[in-house]
Amino acid sequence: MKSILIDKLGILLLKEGFTVKKLARSCFDVLARKGDVILLIKALEDANSISSEYAGEMLTVSSYLGAVPCIIAEKAGDKLQDNVLYARFELYTFNFNTFANSLNQKFPFVKRTQAGFTVSIDGNKLKKKREERGYSLNSLSKKVGVTSKMIYQYEKGNSEITIGKAMKIHNLFGNHVFNEMSIFSEKRKISSKCSSELSKKYNELGFEASDTNKSPFDIIAKKDNEIILTEVGDKTKPDFSSLSKLLDADNLVIFKKKKPKNIPAVTKKEFLEFEKANQLIKFLKEF
Repeated sequence: MKSILIDKLGILLLKEGFTVKKLARSCFDVLARKGDVILLIKALEDANSISSEYAGEMLTVSSYLGAVPCIIAEKAGDKLQDNVLYARFELYTFNFNTFANSLNQKFPFVKRTQAGFTVSIDGNKLKKKREERGYSLNSLSKKVGVTSKMIYQYEKGNSEITIGKAMKIHNLFGNHVFNEMSIFSEKRKISSKCSSELSKKYNELGFEASDTNKSPFDIIAKKDNEIILTEVGDKTKPDFSSLSKLLDADNLVIFKKKKPKNIPAVTKKEFLEFEKANQLIKFLKEF
């Protein structure tokens, strides 16, 4: 099931003009890019099967890349509904159909929260539609089943309402008064998660840096617009160079015994001897 879903995603993304890379043994299965939109996708049969470790690393890596991390699955215990946005460990979660619609700018406006299915109202649009149709606050409140004061509160700002009330408003005004959730626009703040001597060295040089355990690299670091993907060891992963090119990132191997060919590489001792970030960046750019 998972391999079939990954193949379906690959075909869909290619048709929509994305460059696609499938990855094995990683916290994300598919990396896709189209212009400035970068997607990190975990494909699962059941969204509940993702671990907090995998989800946390997806969130960390995406923050450095300015990417959107998401889970695509057909169920999370129960079947995922079309055009509904769910969440697992802060990751956008939806089924294949919802994802396909979002790629065509048909974003969901219903989301599943602990309170059940909810919808966000655009207050200005609701007020405009109410006035166009000639409803008073009081007359609209009776149709929706809330107080006129509550309608007034809806119109003052963006309010979360239950699906039952949303359906009554939808029957009157359509879905134009609801806020769509553009899943491709959210950017997360970078936070360093350094545990190794090497990632701490990146920090000393002025980079934000994090060690990774479930990604196709061992350290990700960023300073301004410079992103560096780092592998540690004598064997580089086959996806390493092509992944860097897709992300407009530099790559670096910190080797122990055997220096890899055709890729920037230094020993641990040489890496720790860098004194300034621009020395390291110049080394990578001149390779």
